[in-house]
Amino acid sequence: MAFDSNVAPVIIKRKKVVVEDGHHGGAWKVAYADFVTAMMAFFMLMWLLNATTEKQRKGIADYFSPTAPISRLSSGSDGMMMGESVFANDVLPRMGVGASSLHQTQGDASGGGDASEEDTAQDKTFKEMTDVFLGLGGESMLEDRWLRHVVTRVTDEGLVLEFHDRPESPLFTDGATPTDILYEIGFAVQEASKMLNNEIAIEAHVATIPLVQREDPTWDWSSARAFQFSDILTGFGFPPDRLRRVTAYGDREPVVDNLMSPRNNRLEIIFLRY
Repeated sequence: MAFDSNVAPVIIKRKKVVVEDGHHGGAWKVAYADFVTAMMAFFMLMWLLNATTEKQRKGIADYFSPTAPISRLSSGSDGMMMGESVFANDVLPRMGVGASSLHQTQGDASGGGDASEEDTAQDKTFKEMTDVFLGLGGESMLEDRWLRHVVTRVTDEGLVLEFHDRPESPLFTDGATPTDILYEIGFAVQEASKMLNNEIAIEAHVATIPLVQREDPTWDWSSARAFQFSDILTGFGFPPDRLRRVTAYGDREPVVDNLMSPRNNRLEIIFLRY
């Protein structure tokens, strides 16, 4: 068969596309930068956990955990800090448990010096008061049936006396009405406080309510309970100038997994370190 020499030849061009290797691109740099940033944040966290005290860590936690610091006094300013700087010493204690101290410890005053001797003396005094309060050395200020409501512990912040509900014996009824037991506890705390001259802080916590309501009453209840107990103390003769702060936590800091447990209804009275 003869080919027509007058027909133009068909030319097919094949273009070879070379895909750039992955390691020559820039996407991996973004991922690597994210990894380095995450590692730096992790090591910073580890360093902070090692370099801070329990009180400082609780202060940081309280910064991110909403609480309701409450006070009957106001400077007359409508600012969020009532006219004070956010870093003022007499404002910080009203902003949560681990905030600051109006009275510097020896370590604070010296820029981080050793205050272990002072802390040891404070711990000894706290233990003596606890023994008297709970009757560990003899007769207790509280009757046996009331001792079931009490938990004590010593922390970096001070001596904590925690009083909580029992299923058969609450401290408050109808939201914020004190029971007879609470009055007896208040009297015992006032009498025991004569052994110390430390200032105190009152913190109120409540359990989560079982029903979904239009308005959550837990904040109002915890605020009212804290003030009720402060009134009970001062009514029995506790000096009002020793009351550093009153704080409401609502239901934000439960102590047991069951958020509606009566155990989460509690008052914490803290005898603050100097």
